[in-house]
Amino acid sequence: MTLEEKLLNLKNKRNKTLLGGGEERIKKQHEKGKLTARERINLLLDEGSFEEFDMFVEHRCSNFGIDKTKIPGDGVVTGFGTIEGRPVFVFSQDFTVFGGSLSETFAEKICKIMDMAAKNGVPVIGLNDSGGARIQEGIESLAGYAEIFLRNVLYSGVIPQISAIMGPCAGGAVYSPAITDFIFMVKKTSYMFLTGPKVVKTVTNEDVTEEELGGSSIHSTKSGISHFVFDSDEEVLKNIRKLFSFLPLNNKENPPVISNDDPINREDPKLNAIVPDNPNKPYDVKEIINIIVDNGDFFEVQPYFATNIVIGFARFNGRPVGIVANQPKSLAGVLDINASEKGARFVRFCDAFNIPLVILEDVPGFLPGTQQEYGGIIKSGAKLLYAFAEATVPKITIILRKAYGGAYCVMSSKHIRGDINYAWPTAEIAVMGPKGAVEIIFAKEILKSENKEETIAKFEEEYKEKFANPYSAAIRGYVEDVIEPKTTRFRIIRALELCKNKMDLNPPKKHGNIPL
Repeated sequence: MTLEEKLLNLKNKRNKTLLGGGEERIKKQHEKGKLTARERINLLLDEGSFEEFDMFVEHRCSNFGIDKTKIPGDGVVTGFGTIEGRPVFVFSQDFTVFGGSLSETFAEKICKIMDMAAKNGVPVIGLNDSGGARIQEGIESLAGYAEIFLRNVLYSGVIPQISAIMGPCAGGAVYSPAITDFIFMVKKTSYMFLTGPKVVKTVTNEDVTEEELGGSSIHSTKSGISHFVFDSDEEVLKNIRKLFSFLPLNNKENPPVISNDDPINREDPKLNAIVPDNPNKPYDVKEIINIIVDNGDFFEVQPYFATNIVIGFARFNGRPVGIVANQPKSLAGVLDINASEKGARFVRFCDAFNIPLVILEDVPGFLPGTQQEYGGIIKSGAKLLYAFAEATVPKITIILRKAYGGAYCVMSSKHIRGDINYAWPTAEIAVMGPKGAVEIIFAKEILKSENKEETIAKFEEEYKEKFANPYSAAIRGYVEDVIEPKTTRFRIIRALELCKNKMDLNPPKKHGNIPL
C-alpha cells in the first residue's frame, strides 16, 4: 500500500469515527434537543483547539454477541484543548454509541486523560450523557466506574473538576459527578438518580417520572446536587467557559487576573442607604454585591438552593474572589442545614484553589426548631465553621448589619483567622438580638413592672446602645475599622492587595476530620 493509499485509509477511518453511532442516531439526538458528543466539545473549546486521543479504541467484550458490533471510540470522545487559550482536558460521552454506556475501554479512556490532567496540572471537564454501565460486560464495567471514582477523589483539590449532565446519568454513574467540584444540568433533557422510577415503584410503590425523581429542577432547588441549570446544551457550555475563567489550572497556581477598567475607588452613595433603619426589614444582598464587584459581574453558584446564603464568583480589580453572603431577603438570612453545607463546600473549594474569600455578613443566628435540630444543624453549622477556620486564603469580612451569637463566630470572624474584618455603622455585633437579650437579663425587673412593654422597650434601648452597634467590637480590635458603606469596594480591594502574599499554616497532619 502506497503512502497516498495509507493516508486515504486514515482519512476514511477518521470520517467513520466522527460519525459515532451513525446519521440515524445523530438525528435522534438532535430531535431530543441535544447536541452530539463532538458538537458539545466544539462549542466548549476554542475553535480548532481540540486534540482527540484514542479515537480508534474499540471494546474487547465478546459476551452476548456484542463483539459483532464495534464502533471506533467506543462511546466516549476524549482529548484536550483550550478555553480562552488556557489548557483543559475533556471527555464527552456519546449517546449515539451503545447509548453512551460505559465499558472497560470507555473507562480506560477517561482514566487516561484524568491521569494526564493531574500530571500536567490541567483541569478536567466531563460531559455526561450515558445509559450507565454496559450490562454485557458485567463486573468489568463496574470496575471501570470505580477506577474513575478513585481518580475523582485523588485529584480532588489538585485540579478543578467540572461535570455537565447533558442527558441520563443513573445508578453508580452519578458518583463521579457528585465528587467533582461543580455540576451543570440542562432543563428537561438531563437527569440524575441512583435508582430509576421502575425500582422506586417496586420498592416504595411511588409513581414518579424521571424528571420528578432526578431532573434539573429537583437537583437545583431541593437536593442541591446541581450547582447550575440552564435551558440548553449551548447555554451550559457557554457558562462552563465563564466558570473556567475564574479558576486556576491547579492548586499550585493563583486564579487568572484580567485587566480591569472599573475604577478601584468607585463609590456608590446607594450603599449608604441600602440597609433599612428597621432591623427587621429585609433587603437584597445581591444589590450590594452587584455594586461593589468589577462591572457588576457576579457569577452566582446554586442560585435556587438554600437561598438564605448567596455564593459565587466575582472580581475585584481583575482578581477573582469567592463571595459568601447572608441573604436577609430569604429566611432573614439565618443559617440552616442547607445554607451551612452550601457555604462550607464553596469555602473549601475556594481555599483548595487559592481563591480569596469576601464575606458579607448579616446573620441573626441559626434557624431554630425540631426539624433543624433532628436534622443535625449542630453538625452542619460546624461544617461551615470548620471550612472558614481551616481556610488559609485571604478572608475579608464586612459586617453589614446583624452578627449574632454563634453565627457571628462562624462567619469568618477575627477569632477564626479572618484577615481583615470591617463593619458598617449599621452593624449589630452581639450574643443575640436586643429583645431576646433583655428578656433574659432583666427578667425579674420585667416581671415586677406594671407596664411590661414599656420596661422592655427601655431596657432594649440600653442594650442597643451598649451592644447592638459595631463599636464594642471595634474597641476590642475584633473589627479593623468601621467604614462608610459607599467606600466598601475600595476597602476590599486594598485589603485583598495587602493579603495577596499572606502565609497561614495549619498544623502538619494527614488530614482533618470535618464533621460529616
